[in-house]
Amino acid sequence: MNLFGRRNADRERYGDRLPPGQKATDGWPVLHYGSVPKINLETWSFEISGLVEEPKTLSWSDIMALPQVNTHNDIHCVTAWSKFDNDWTGVLVADVLKDVKLKPEAKAVMVHSYGGYTTNLPLEDLMAEGVLFAHSHNGQPLTRDHGWPLRLVVPHLYFWKSAKWVRGLVFLGEDQPGFWEMYGYHMRGDPFAEERYG
Repeated sequence: MNLFGRRNADRERYGDRLPPGQKATDGWPVLHYGSVPKINLETWSFEISGLVEEPKTLSWSDIMALPQVNTHNDIHCVTAWSKFDNDWTGVLVADVLKDVKLKPEAKAVMVHSYGGYTTNLPLEDLMAEGVLFAHSHNGQPLTRDHGWPLRLVVPHLYFWKSAKWVRGLVFLGEDQPGFWEMYGYHMRGDPFAEERYG
């Protein structure tokens, strides 16, 4: 079966659950720019800065002391694969930010990763229901290739927005392009609207 036929078959099987132009996969392709960073949990930190009343730094033990939640969702990559029925364990963005007071002019955030990767999100996407910082997938700790020890999971947007190896958030007064966005990727990335490229 050719790719077009496979996509049509997937569309018939999954209906509106599968965004346009996507094909379902049972695997989990490894895609990222650059090498996998070497991270030591003893020195790992997560910094929250930018348009906040007071910057904050969390250690790994701080993250693990926050309420741990389980979520279930589908994920969709801009390279046209979708993976259904993912179970994640981690910390909701709202809980990470519960003691952080954003300045009124904050409208967007830049997500920073170990290794230098960045991606942008409007605040409403960062704070959407089910968005979390995950440390486990399907009952197992994330592998290094998939973002260990912590990755952002934004299931309603293409998966390049779900940054691996996260190390902090910088709150901004306006939406600004991150790494892939500077190379022509869409500023938001809604898979159901096929917002692949700007």
